[in-house]
Amino acid sequence: DGMAQGRGIKCSLCTKALKKIQVLAGDNPDKAVVAAALQKGCRVLGRAMGRLCQRLVKKYQDQITDGLQNGDMPRDICTAIGICRS
Repeated sequence: DGMAQGRGIKCSLCTKALKKIQVLAGDNPDKAVVAAALQKGCRVLGRAMGRLCQRLVKKYQDQITDGLQNGDMPRDICTAIGICRS
């Protein structure tokens, strides 16, 4: 169904964005570093995807920041915030 496909696109977008953000944030990121990385990570995805990414990031910034600080995998973070199915 369309919803599942939309979710699949969001899931791969989330995972892709977080992989980029993880690289940008480095090994031991604090909140400010992660926030900057979130902005940059969305920008590289292009305009339409970038906008979706920005919305996602704003909504889940705390969970994403915690996940990155814990060293969680991007896919796991996206699953934890309910964007990907486990």
